[in-house]
Amino acid sequence: MLKRIKLLLRANSLLLAISITIIIAVLSLMKIGKQPINFHSIDKVEHCIAYAVLSFFWVLALGNTQKKRLIVVFFCVFYGVIIEMFQGMTTYRTFDFVDMIANSLGVLIGLLIFLFFIKKKNLVN
Repeated sequence: MLKRIKLLLRANSLLLAISITIIIAVLSLMKIGKQPINFHSIDKVEHCIAYAVLSFFWVLALGNTQKKRLIVVFFCVFYGVIIEMFQGMTTYRTFDFVDMIANSLGVLIGLLIFLFFIKKKNLVN
């Protein structure tokens, strides 16, 4: 069973990382209407989860050394900053510094999930 999980993770992690990157860009830059559920600051949680997933799969795909993991983390944080800047250039979305913090926190959470659950359980090389 563990061999199957390793094989699936190894074979699909780059495709998943690229797909998640595109999905985040599309969802972040598309015009959205009023949300049916309106919790205070729920979007910060959504940002955190999205970027945790993003960094997790990029680290899984490319981060087989500590140096590569740090590079992936840097670029995921940079990606979050760029997306926020693009949102500020639209007429229907806004730039939000707190969103950038939530994105960055999510990136670190994704890295920690990888380090403490995936790498520690030896699910990847």
